[in-house]
Amino acid sequence: MRRHRIMGLLGALTLAAGALAGPAAAAGAPAAAPPAASAGPGAGPAAGPVPPAEFGTDWHDPLTAAPPVVRPATRSCRVTLAEAQFRDFTPYRGTYTPPTGCGRSDWAKAVLRLDGKVKGRQYDRLGNLTLGGVEILRTSTPEPSPDGIEWSVEKDVTRYRDVLGRPGPVEMLIGNVVNDTYTGVIDVKVTLTLYAADRHAPAPDTPDRVLPLTSPAVTTPRNTERLLAEVYATGSGGGCEEYWYLTVPDAAPYSCKASDGPHREVRISVDGRLAGLAAPFPTVWTGGWSNPFLWYVTPAPRAFDVQPIVYDLTPWAALLNDGREHRVEVSVAGVPAGQAGWSTPANLLLWQDHGRQVVTGALTRHEEGAPTGSSRWTPAAPGGEHRLDTDGAHRLTVAGHLDTSHGRVTTTVTRAVSHTSAHRWTDGETRDALTAGWTDEESVTRGDRTTRTARTYTMDGETTLGAGDRLRTVLSLGDRADTVTLRGGRETGRTRLDDRYTGDASYTANVPRDQRHAVGTTTERYRLYGSGIGGGCYDRTVSTAQGALTEDRLRC
Repeated sequence: MRRHRIMGLLGALTLAAGALAGPAAAAGAPAAAPPAASAGPGAGPAAGPVPPAEFGTDWHDPLTAAPPVVRPATRSCRVTLAEAQFRDFTPYRGTYTPPTGCGRSDWAKAVLRLDGKVKGRQYDRLGNLTLGGVEILRTSTPEPSPDGIEWSVEKDVTRYRDVLGRPGPVEMLIGNVVNDTYTGVIDVKVTLTLYAADRHAPAPDTPDRVLPLTSPAVTTPRNTERLLAEVYATGSGGGCEEYWYLTVPDAAPYSCKASDGPHREVRISVDGRLAGLAAPFPTVWTGGWSNPFLWYVTPAPRAFDVQPIVYDLTPWAALLNDGREHRVEVSVAGVPAGQAGWSTPANLLLWQDHGRQVVTGALTRHEEGAPTGSSRWTPAAPGGEHRLDTDGAHRLTVAGHLDTSHGRVTTTVTRAVSHTSAHRWTDGETRDALTAGWTDEESVTRGDRTTRTARTYTMDGETTLGAGDRLRTVLSLGDRADTVTLRGGRETGRTRLDDRYTGDASYTANVPRDQRHAVGTTTERYRLYGSGIGGGCYDRTVSTAQGALTEDRLRC
């Protein structure tokens, strides 16, 4: 059985596809979300029912081990941004009016919350929410039980103060298809809670302007002194780019093709020159790896809260400050020419120098290393496995200075990405395995302050289809990041994130749902250490068996 047919049975491929930048797309294999409102961590293993022998018609509501958004103990104001039932590709449209009881826009924090519910049978779906044209949430949905599930997603959206502080149009879409077979109507409510600032919880430094990159043509304020771009990059919407990390060159006998193999880079350019590069996060949606039983309760990292890639474009600010129109464009390297499958909505975040109407300067350095990499296919011996070994790397350094009202400030940004993977499969793809890793290392020096971040993403899994059409998937995923901050060469802060998921699930394929006899265990451990974290430590483990919660432990 080929992966496409296995995935089609489980809902890992979409029924319909669309572009999430305008109308949202259905996620062919989308994912799961942050902590469910009903579940909270305890000091030790959660006292729950004995796990059933196999999956039934109901299971625990989706939850993750990720930390909740920390809220200040100040006055709060809550408004509803969107409330809708998604049955098709009709977006919700409304109007946002900022509340007046918690300050005009100088809030200590702004927290977005999505509460959802769905029952019956449905694919996972991708969705997004925009305010004033600015995308502030990208999410996907869990696949429901016949009896129904509820879940929630929380996100700190304080950085969007510029658009939250004024009235504007709201648009939300979770592309869905409802018919006699796929019965799940996705019912969601999205709220925004604003927390007033005081001397104990001051308003943080946030961008003065947030501009949606709705077209490549951009004109920025002439006194911009810091500039970031954020890109919500997802391989989604149907087709093989949903699992781009498994694609193979055209010559290899596999169901998902990409002429140059699976290496991808998300790039941003200014007036045709490379301005930033990044490794895409290998998101696994909740129908992914041919096995939704891995994700019914515990989603893969980032699946419900798709985090944007952030680029520091400050070295380009002097060029953009000339008052003319410039082109800022996002692309995904490695996607075959003319092939769709990636969505890359982007925002520009700008800080302005309020002491000057025009900030001048220069781009002083642009050094791009030549991209390296290859995919080498080794054909299978009789009865053996095919193997595709892939590697890729790329490096960019950009520097520039700005003459601001508080002196000349030089910014230097260096970013280097790399990828290695070994993909192994049999003829007919009854065994399909991948061991892969991605690194994304970034250094930003602005004045006397340097921030270095080393990101590592890992994926190690295998799906097999054995006797009696028994399908089993064993998978581990890792999302890690180490960040260190220095001032004048001396370390002033350090944080470490380590989010790890492991799962093992099996079921009988090609039979009605009540004959699948599915079993599965999952564990997610989310650890966060360092400065700026309450107590300096967060460490939570969530484990499940056959859809029942077996452990919810908080160690810090």
